[in-house]
Amino acid sequence: MYTLSSKLRLFSIILMVVGLVGLTTGFLSTPKTIEDVKEMMAGHDAHGDGHGDTHATADAHSSNGHGNEDAHGGDAHYEHTLHQLQNKPWAALYVAAFFFFMIALGVLAFYAIQFAAQAGWSPVLFRVMEAITAYLVPGGIILFVILALSGFHMNHIFHWMDADLLDPSNEKYDALIDGKKGWLNVPFFLIRAAIFLGGWFLYRHFAVKYSRKQDEDSTGNKWYKKSFKISAGFLVFFIYTESMASWDWIMSFDPHWFSTLFGWYVFAGLFVSGITTIALITIYLKSKGYLEFVNNSHIHDLAKFMFGVSIFWTYLWFSQFMLIWYSNIPEEVTYFITRIEDYKLPFFGMLVMNFIFPLLVLMNSDYKRINWFVVMAGIIILCGHYIDVFNMVMPASVGESWFIGISEISAVLLFLGLFLFVVFKALTKAPLLAKGNPYIEESKHFHY
Repeated sequence: MYTLSSKLRLFSIILMVVGLVGLTTGFLSTPKTIEDVKEMMAGHDAHGDGHGDTHATADAHSSNGHGNEDAHGGDAHYEHTLHQLQNKPWAALYVAAFFFFMIALGVLAFYAIQFAAQAGWSPVLFRVMEAITAYLVPGGIILFVILALSGFHMNHIFHWMDADLLDPSNEKYDALIDGKKGWLNVPFFLIRAAIFLGGWFLYRHFAVKYSRKQDEDSTGNKWYKKSFKISAGFLVFFIYTESMASWDWIMSFDPHWFSTLFGWYVFAGLFVSGITTIALITIYLKSKGYLEFVNNSHIHDLAKFMFGVSIFWTYLWFSQFMLIWYSNIPEEVTYFITRIEDYKLPFFGMLVMNFIFPLLVLMNSDYKRINWFVVMAGIIILCGHYIDVFNMVMPASVGESWFIGISEISAVLLFLGLFLFVVFKALTKAPLLAKGNPYIEESKHFHY
């Protein structure tokens, strides 16, 4: 049995407390009026710090043009920037909440695939996977609360939720968003989210329940067969609901834009993030003297998945980008123009971290067996996919007023602490070896 060390428990609690305090500070320090924005911009402009603020200041000055002659246009810009800065801590909270939730969801899909494929190499890793998916429930509930708060207009990170956009008599009326209101309306949006999360929670509950019962059943494989059946059924449910969730929770930030590849693109990101997290936690547990039945071949296979899915993610990214960029249809290409112009560093940095780095580090088969190499690659991959989520959310909610500040850092610390606490606490609930699995001996002696 695994025992949660007091140091790790304290570390995770400290992360949560520091993150919560920092995030609260981020919310409290957001500007409340246009005058606050002007004062903030003047201060940042004078010192030349803060990417987003100096960028916004320059735009504000150009909007004002000739001083008082265009004061109204300048105030309109300041008001726009005010809304962006007020969205910033909410968007930072959302990015971190979604990122850690998608790790647990990716592991859940990988876990189901192992049962549906009747894989013989992976059962020694099942308890690690089950522990990571324990975050699915608290992480999913937090995500749903943020979505609900958006629907109740506690924040404005989802632009399409603005009722003025659907009123033909209002100057803000948007015919395109009005045409999508059959899908993009708050009640249906939240109902769909509840269905997605409910289905994923149910599968996780029964899969873990059957796994524990299989350990206790010495007479046959009754519970394993049940696990196989529900896993196969879940994967059908998952592939549809994951795509729709990616449209709702990520793509709808840019309601004028769509990509038919988007569901697969988000899936590749959550899948490789989940597999990478399995590898990192497995290596950590081995370094502490646990999981003695996990050998270098298991780590090698996890690293192969990290490499392979990173290449798959890159293929989807390039396919999506290339088709949209070279077709040059204005309402489609603006999605990438915005990110290249205003998010140049995270946009291109994410490509290096998610494709070039894994390609160079994990291509060599021997390196996949070296734990510190896998850990280094894994940390870079996870950071790269956090930035990928950042790139998908921030441009539509925060625009050019972005910068990495206390809200962004604190949100990551808060959810990292919660994730570590939940996952490692879950590891203490059952033996680290799923001894009742019919493939467990094959898995223990797996060598490649």
